[in-house]
Amino acid sequence: MGAVSCLFPRGKGPGDRVSFPLRRARRPGPPLPPRRHSDRPLRRRETPFPGEPREATGARASSPSPSSGRDGACVRWRRSGRGAPRWRPRGCRAWRERCGPGARGGVSGRTRGPRTVGGKAAKPSFADEAVQNLLYKMTGLNLQKVFRPVKKELKPPKYKLMTEAQLEEATRKAIEEAKEKLIMPPVLNEREPIDDVLAEDKFLEGTESTKYVFTDLTYSIPHRERFIVVREPNGVLRKATWEERDRMIQIFFPKEGRRVIPPVIFKDEHLVTVFQQDHHEDILNMCIAQFEPDSPDYIRVHHRTYDDIEKHAKYDLLRSTRHFGGMVWYLVNKKKTDGLLIDMIHRDLLDDTTSLITLYHMVHPECQSAEEAKEGKLQGVDLIKVFAKTESQKEGYIQLALQAYEEAMATSTAS
Repeated sequence: MGAVSCLFPRGKGPGDRVSFPLRRARRPGPPLPPRRHSDRPLRRRETPFPGEPREATGARASSPSPSSGRDGACVRWRRSGRGAPRWRPRGCRAWRERCGPGARGGVSGRTRGPRTVGGKAAKPSFADEAVQNLLYKMTGLNLQKVFRPVKKELKPPKYKLMTEAQLEEATRKAIEEAKEKLIMPPVLNEREPIDDVLAEDKFLEGTESTKYVFTDLTYSIPHRERFIVVREPNGVLRKATWEERDRMIQIFFPKEGRRVIPPVIFKDEHLVTVFQQDHHEDILNMCIAQFEPDSPDYIRVHHRTYDDIEKHAKYDLLRSTRHFGGMVWYLVNKKKTDGLLIDMIHRDLLDDTTSLITLYHMVHPECQSAEEAKEGKLQGVDLIKVFAKTESQKEGYIQLALQAYEEAMATSTAS
């Protein structure tokens, strides 16, 4: 390695000398073949989060071994060559493909057990797979009701000539489309109110007579994470309430079927008229379009609708619709299943009746009928009789409905 000295101009002294290192020129040689992306082997390194032990830090292998990852660790996948390292945090898509449950060489056998609280099984939620299966089974699939005609612009009908194979294919597609239409909307707890004050600027008090709302209009931000604040006339800067957030988001990001100001039809005094005309499904569809699933108005309208249906035994209005599962879940949690149970028996839906009782036992495992059903492994009519005797407030009505059902079955069998 050599060096060269340089003197600065304008008569500066030798103390102003500066040395610049010189690199030796590389000898010319034959050109290297282009390196392909697949020729660079993968290396794997585990780096724990701060505060975690570093036993496995620095472990490397010639090929990735996803099964050796530890819980809570951040896995870095990089190639042995040029280029910046690529970090893959645990839980991202790349991690799930390489290390997640079901991946090749991953922790496919690691499954979560039932949730427990204080050593006891936790209450199942609406989104649990077992609950969804029971609710979907009770909902039913009536293609005539799912694809019933709706009021819209009149168009001339279309007729098609099909073979048997084409008809079966069209029926299969119709069933798949009907299942998509029957996907139940979520059931969530009511959201917590927002009451966060960011600043109190007294010097701004009285400068304005109206509120100012400041909204972040970045398109890539989810609406739930969008920053919206309000400046009060008294100088207080606070976060916007849920109602203010919904209005601002609808103004800047309009959603089809939703209004900035909710229609007056959702008020309790107008819901009575809607229920008298049997428009329960229509009001629920409008409610889903207008409100968020965890808003107080959304929950209030749904509960009012379910209570009216239970009061007048109009359960069939929501059967084979996406709202039937939510109604059943509400009635089971409120222990108001007697009317629905009798309605199912009158319609010869015995399987739905047992599914309803099974869901009741899942939500209320401490009840007497759940213990007796578990001890005696009861099913069918026996399960219904035990439930009517121990949990129902209309035992006589259920017994009469079961008696009529058994007589009808005996008559049909004899004939």
